[in-house]
Amino acid sequence: MSTNHYVALPDSSRVPLDGARAIGPAHPQTPLTVTVYLRRDPAAQPRPDVYELALQAPTRRVLPTDDQYAATHRWLDTDLKAVEAFAAEHGLKVENPNPLARSVQLTGTTRDVSDAFQVTLARYRYQDAKGNPRTYRGRVGQIFVPAELDGIVSHVFGLDDRPIGSRLLIRRPADAAPVAHTAATVRPGAFLPPQLQAPYAYPTGTDGSGQCIAVLAFNGETPPGVPSGGYSLDALRNYFVNVLHQDMPDITNVVIPGVGTPGNDPGQDSDFETADSSGEIMLDLAVVGALAPKAKIVVYFSRFTEQGWVDLITRIVNDTENRPTVISCSYGNPEATVGSRWTIGAMKRVDAACAGAAEKNISVCCASGDDGSRDQVDDERAHADFPASSPHVLGVGGTRLVVRQGQVVSEVCWDDGPGSRTGGGISAVFPVPAYQSGADVPPSADPPHAHGRGVPDVSALADPQTGVVVPSVDGMHFNQIGGTSAAAPMWSALLARINQGLPGSAQVGFLDPLLYTKFATGVLRDITRGSNGAYASGPDWDACTGLGSPGGQGLLDGLKAL
Repeated sequence: MSTNHYVALPDSSRVPLDGARAIGPAHPQTPLTVTVYLRRDPAAQPRPDVYELALQAPTRRVLPTDDQYAATHRWLDTDLKAVEAFAAEHGLKVENPNPLARSVQLTGTTRDVSDAFQVTLARYRYQDAKGNPRTYRGRVGQIFVPAELDGIVSHVFGLDDRPIGSRLLIRRPADAAPVAHTAATVRPGAFLPPQLQAPYAYPTGTDGSGQCIAVLAFNGETPPGVPSGGYSLDALRNYFVNVLHQDMPDITNVVIPGVGTPGNDPGQDSDFETADSSGEIMLDLAVVGALAPKAKIVVYFSRFTEQGWVDLITRIVNDTENRPTVISCSYGNPEATVGSRWTIGAMKRVDAACAGAAEKNISVCCASGDDGSRDQVDDERAHADFPASSPHVLGVGGTRLVVRQGQVVSEVCWDDGPGSRTGGGISAVFPVPAYQSGADVPPSADPPHAHGRGVPDVSALADPQTGVVVPSVDGMHFNQIGGTSAAAPMWSALLARINQGLPGSAQVGFLDPLLYTKFATGVLRDITRGSNGAYASGPDWDACTGLGSPGGQGLLDGLKAL
């Protein structure tokens, strides 16, 4: 294969992370694994229109078999052989070919991999949001492939490993001292997760039986040998059995290969100055397990990088062993901008995987952010959080919920000020989807005030002042936590229970089209007070709380009546 002429991969351009500076070249002999994604066979059957599919009643949808889905998404064997020849020419090892994902991993030294894709890799130092020093391996400019692979290779991830995917949770401090292992301190106004079943009308007679909920878990930012994120089975078992008086849910781990994650690696979740994601993972499992106690929970571990994100969501969607019916995502970052974490190419690839989930009738629930319309960007502009801004997911915003004697007294937009308010806004990457055409989505608050996908779609409890009480990794403390990363698993558990309540094997799947066209009013609790900075809550859809907070039984009844 000739490598004299290279062409740039579209949407692959990079600049250093804001505030980052190069501190030297990447070590040339360090092993490096990249994931290469290939085009879909041009002769394959066209993909179905997922919006049209989602508008059908769940009980009447005709879904592809595994073989039909594989035939629609197949690659060309000759394309794979061309990539294998390219790898051999550069001394790279070919690993983990995945026909459903149309991906293959190439491993070699950093020098050989960077030469193969005509990039210069360097080490960069920056400070995270807490002021802690961090480093990453990065590049500037585009990725290049030989002309012979132009149009065959669509994306390459793993060269740049800047962290992507902030944990979206806000919490009150842990109890000052250990408490009795059978008692969690619940301050007035806060909730144990099962106490949300009544105000949010989780369907009676359901518990998630027969469903599989995929929980995204990211770690791997810390230095080698330092725990970077996971969960404690003992702490969770104590919480479910002795505190909530429920059975321990069925929890399984899946580790995404080749992305550098240590898998379940719980550290100390009491210090949020570190990069440890254990608090996030414990929150997700506590909420999902409490509200859908009989669902199978599969925790997919990956790394906080573009490669980690893309490989993770692609693996979940194509998991024919566990077959998740709902995906719960409590992480995100502002959409791609100059000097940001995402590239447009990675956003498009994640969105394509979420569209694949829609084809397979899998629901994807994503937290919309915890820093209002600014979304952790100090440029005095408004930003939507991704992947909540994907048009193929259910974006979940946050509220403040007040309940007395089992009755909802008030529910308003979560807004405790900068750094603690619901995310939401207008996408600068994705256009207004067809299902939002009648929702009066406003233009962006930023010049030139363009139109785009509006986020979020729905909302649920996220204010830490009225948050959920969940266990710490040590099993001796309980934390009161909010953030849209608490709201997203609430919706994930709800959809699992609605799936169970639907006739036969029907599933909610991609809810947005039916939600906006059939259930925009009269089913969810419309949140009309509060703001997130650039956008205000009001009647009907808004860029703070979407169409509103759960009315679970009404949503199930409405879906069954279609």
